[in-house]
Amino acid sequence: MKLEDAVRTSLEAYFRDLRGAEPHGVQQMVLQSVEKPMLEVVLRHADGNQRLAAEWLGINRNTLRRKLVEHGLID
Repeated sequence: MKLEDAVRTSLEAYFRDLRGAEPHGVQQMVLQSVEKPMLEVVLRHADGNQRLAAEWLGINRNTLRRKLVEHGLID
């Protein structure tokens, strides 16, 4: 399954589960849900090398460190 399809399926289930209630902060919810596992997997494949992981992600190493702290992946 493509990542895009998995996100679409999950969002459809989310809206179904709301049963007509108003959703709030959907974009932030999706980004938070995707970002942590993405960071975990990329960092693992980079053997913990933050410089390399940041390069693969296309972000600055300091940005990567901040995101790792925000998600509780490092102290």
